[in-house]
Amino acid sequence: MRLAFASLFILAASNSVYADVESGPKIGDKVGALKVHAVTGTIEDKEVDYAKERKDEPTIYFFVNAEKFSRPMNKYMLTVDGKLADASEKAMAVIVWCGGDFDKNKEYMPKLAKAVPYSKSALTVFNGDANGPNGWGVNSAAHLTAVVVIGGKVVKSFAYESVNDTDAKDVIESLTKAIKKK
Repeated sequence: MRLAFASLFILAASNSVYADVESGPKIGDKVGALKVHAVTGTIEDKEVDYAKERKDEPTIYFFVNAEKFSRPMNKYMLTVDGKLADASEKAMAVIVWCGGDFDKNKEYMPKLAKAVPYSKSALTVFNGDANGPNGWGVNSAAHLTAVVVIGGKVVKSFAYESVNDTDAKDVIESLTKAIKKK
């Protein structure tokens, strides 16, 4: 009996340690300005407000905590990128690198773009801390925050301390359902 109780306690404790954090704007919120340095995508090598550029188009915004970037996170975003065209011809992802040294991040992004074949995603760098731009509610404790936006409004936010490509399904489903409702 003691062993069963101890096992249950350890299981409960381990679930709370790996629980995801809250990050990103709330459902229904209108997105704020997203001023970033565009590295790749439809706009390159200049400052842009991507929320203004994307207007009402279906978009997934990924806020990457630069210091917590990992291969599984990259594979997750690449999986989403590969399924965007299935959701909508106009769908796109904007990957926003947050935190760390801005100039070093700008240098790193083209290297990442050469190594990883993102086809429907723009790589960008935010000039600020890991909490991202004001009004987006990004929590620096999250390694990655994904925000699904249609019509300039948040459909769903996902925040992860740990992520892999199997998690991509939920984000794509949210985008697809929202497109069908519109």
